[in-house]
Amino acid sequence: MSVRRSHLAALLTVAVAGVALTACTEQKKDVSSDGAVQVNATDSACELSKTTFPAGPVNFSVTNKGSKTTEVYVYAAGDKIVTERENIGPGTKATITAEIKAGEYEVACKPGMVGDGIRQKITVTGDAAQAKSDPRLTAAVTAYRTYVQEQADATMPLVRKFADAVKAGDLEAAKAAYAPSRVGWERTEPVAESFGDIDPKTDVREDGLEPGQEWTGWHKLEKSLWADGRITDEDKKLADQLVADLTEWQKVVGTAEITATSMANGAKELLDEVATGKVTGEEEAFSHTDLVDFNANVEGALKAYELLKPVVAEKDAELAKTLGPGVRRAEHPARQVQPGRYLDLLRQGRRHRAQGLLGTPSTPWPSRSPSSPPRPSSTEPPSTPQGERRVRQLPDRTARGPGKPASWSAS
Repeated sequence: MSVRRSHLAALLTVAVAGVALTACTEQKKDVSSDGAVQVNATDSACELSKTTFPAGPVNFSVTNKGSKTTEVYVYAAGDKIVTERENIGPGTKATITAEIKAGEYEVACKPGMVGDGIRQKITVTGDAAQAKSDPRLTAAVTAYRTYVQEQADATMPLVRKFADAVKAGDLEAAKAAYAPSRVGWERTEPVAESFGDIDPKTDVREDGLEPGQEWTGWHKLEKSLWADGRITDEDKKLADQLVADLTEWQKVVGTAEITATSMANGAKELLDEVATGKVTGEEEAFSHTDLVDFNANVEGALKAYELLKPVVAEKDAELAKTLGPGVRRAEHPARQVQPGRYLDLLRQGRRHRAQGLLGTPSTPWPSRSPSSPPRPSSTEPPSTPQGERRVRQLPDRTARGPGKPASWSAS
């Protein structure tokens, strides 16, 4: 993901979040630049300037004063994610905007982006002062909620197909069904991950396991299929568990609390995650089906953008003109890349060159010439022969916890 795309994503969030907050609630001093909740994160502390504030839109102004990259979460009861921001480097700052209802919460700073974090309890009081809502934002939220549920509903037959192949011991059929089973989850990842008890069961990577945590879900099966090259009896049980856990997700995903602000933040987080993490090959470390994930992430972000675009255009017509061409260029980024070349570079451990194919600051996004080979479908993962050898040659990845970008809260 190029600097241009990352910048466009940031502009999108600023524009739409500003409109959403203005339309949905009266701005208070607590969400101004002077009234933001200051969060000072170090390697051993998480200090807040205030621990009690009114319900409504809240800005958390985070400064990382530690030596490690950190992330900051706001958790509701049961560690349900209200909002978060990852990859806050040492000496850098970040602002997190969220609409928070009255109740008890915890703010967690996670130096090194692992573990449960250093936590501070906060109390949000009263009810947010409601202004007249913009019917276009209400319609956008309703349409997006429908989209999220549709993605979950469409995912389950694909997950069952994958699980059936695993239980039948059919290695090649399971490999072919793996990436398509993840597309709906990846398109709506911030919403899916807001349910903190489901994501660690289904989507945690090996390097994100907490001490004593049992490894279950897609990536455990991915390792068995590609790195181990065999399906065990335990894997067959894990396939059934994956279906059960995702069936629960399908049932509850429609209850997630979605707002126009969270839609904008979530779109940015999806694009940022591709740009800063998945582009290294860390997500699909064994199958190397990362391009399928990239495409699904961008498709999900673009869905949110398209629903919110009328409000963005009214708020800032010039910004909408800037975003429009950039969004069109960002559409289907994985299809602009020859998967064989990308996978060969990952296999050789040349992650920076692989990232270059996707558009780094020093490498423009590749244009597709008429002679280029057909683009891969988002539901057809590229073949990955010799997966085990490729995994061994991949460089070490920075450990990250199971919590991932999420800007939705679950009710």
